[in-house]
Amino acid sequence: MLSAPADSRIDFAGSPRPTVGVEWEFALVDADTRELSNEAAAVIAEIGENPHVHKELLRNTVEIVTGICENTGEAMDDLRGTLGTVRNIVRGRGMELFCAGTHPFAKWSAQQLTDAPRYAELIKRTQWWGRQMLIWGVHVHVGISSAHKVMPIISSLLNQYPHLLALSASSPFWEGEDTGYASNRAMMFQQLPTAGLPFQFQTWPEFEGFVHDQKKTGIIDHLNEIRWDIRPSPHLGTVEVRIFDGVSNVRELGALVALTHCLIVDLDRRLDAGGQLPTMPPWHVQENKWRAARYGLDAVIILDAESNERLVTEDLDELLNRLEPVAASLHCSDELAAVADIYHSGASYQRQRRVAEENDGDLREVVDALIGELEL
Repeated sequence: MLSAPADSRIDFAGSPRPTVGVEWEFALVDADTRELSNEAAAVIAEIGENPHVHKELLRNTVEIVTGICENTGEAMDDLRGTLGTVRNIVRGRGMELFCAGTHPFAKWSAQQLTDAPRYAELIKRTQWWGRQMLIWGVHVHVGISSAHKVMPIISSLLNQYPHLLALSASSPFWEGEDTGYASNRAMMFQQLPTAGLPFQFQTWPEFEGFVHDQKKTGIIDHLNEIRWDIRPSPHLGTVEVRIFDGVSNVRELGALVALTHCLIVDLDRRLDAGGQLPTMPPWHVQENKWRAARYGLDAVIILDAESNERLVTEDLDELLNRLEPVAASLHCSDELAAVADIYHSGASYQRQRRVAEENDGDLREVVDALIGELEL
């Protein structure tokens, strides 16, 4: 691929420190019926101007975001503060906050779009698939000092894609049916144009050339329309990890944020030390995504370009041990250690299925359980 013309260069803001930021999407559900409620506009209007609360594609969703934080603990404290305010307003309007990758029984056809030109254009282009995006997730940003590091880090981080997805998988149900997948959301979201796995570029000029081609051919108008599962955020100077299904509680979210922070900082430091970051062929990465979405924590994943395989939880044990010194330097050792609790106690998709089974398939009880997990 040729580099982009000089006037198509993309400036990367760069971050002098490996800061972290989090975006957490929540659905609004009726306190009585547990159905989704399209009242986000009213909630946001009552909150007023707040840079930590955003609207999203559907009117049933509010997004809570942090500022620029130094570590996971600071990010979680930031989220708790905003979440408390939002939850009080939501409850005052007869609703509850709910977070999982999908709602167990809601119908996509009953949901209303947020009134915004960019959302209208998305639906105009994507039609049925765009209207199907009844999904919620978590995005984690980590600061990177220089553009030349970004694409090598993204390409290497794909080796841990199945670990991150399996840990966060929380979308086994769709419109009242068990899909058989741990993360149906991951399969749904990749149907959007420019969504899914990133291309494994190794240099920033390759990415600039790609964006130039995308704009020239009318695929995108703006950089943020590249909806990869991991993508650069040049204006923030970060790598943005968008793999996660919605997370129901602060403790698990802190564990996943710490793991993401440690993984990226570890890769960044290895580059600084002159190391070559490991990658796998795209077909291995694609297969790993499917295995994690389908089987969750029971996935046997491909580890390397030599096609060696291992149960994802066994590999997580080794990974967490290797990252302990990184976590100590980032002051998130406790949060990183909590990652193991997820796969020892059961991930969200497993808890949801267990609740459904214990209640003769009543998925309202699954919603109740997820609401109950959101403790500040």
